Amino acid sequence: MSLAIAATGSATAITAADGTAGSAASTSVYDDTYYQDAVGRTGQDLKDSLHTIISNQTKLSYSQVWDALKATDEDPANSANVILLYTGRSQSKSSNGGDPDQWNREHTWAKSHGDFGTATGPGTDIHHLRPTDVSVNSTRGNKDFDEGGSQVGEAPGNYTDSDSFEPRDAVKGDVARMIFYMAVRYEGDDAFADLEVNDQVNNGSMPYHGRLSVLKQWNEQDPPDAFEKRRNQVIYDDFQHNRNPFVDHPEWVTAIWG
Repeated sequence: MSLAIAATGSATAITAADGTAGSAASTSVYDDTYYQDAVGRTGQDLKDSLHTIISNQTKLSYSQVWDALKATDEDPANSANVILLYTGRSQSKSSNGGDPDQWNREHTWAKSHGDFGTATGPGTDIHHLRPTDVSVNSTRGNKDFDEGGSQVGEAPGNYTDSDSFEPRDAVKGDVARMIFYMAVRYEGDDAFADLEVNDQVNNGSMPYHGRLSVLKQWNEQDPPDAFEKRRNQVIYDDFQHNRNPFVDHPEWVTAIWG
């Protein structure tokens, strides 16, 4: 009997190809397999264990990211479109590029924070790359995440000032969990900088991203929704074959960072 795995929050359900329930426990399949070496750990021990688990991945080229995002961020109501991260706008998959009102590839962990650019690795890791409006992407730039500022005219609900960017409420948790993923995945043992979260802004080219206290709040107030869970699953099934553990287990943010 063939089995299909479908994400259902922090648990994962197993069903047979004919839709009947599989024999494995529906609440623990990923904990029993993918996360088996991390379950029960806390603090640095949990962070180290998750790093080992999620570092086993297929890496994409920067050009391959275009097609990957068309699948990971597909509009569930219109398969010809993607949903843009900051604006929430549904836009044609083919309307990608660098011109105004097209969409391009946003590095949620700003690529200058650790100076990894678009190199294969952190620069092409689609767990933190998202389609965004070109000019809104430019407005965000390489700013750290924090609350406050003036509303972004092209993206109501997003705010920015000289040193930070605040995304709309519906994706605050998504942004936080992408940042936490990067801080666990890239630990300085693969020719790239050791990426870490801190409680500051104005991190510039240092391999840090903030603001930790705010990101922790966002993780709590905006738990993973169906879109984010599906995205994690598509990345795992079809592209990188690794997972963002904080989408599956958002409580692990507190278990690591207190």
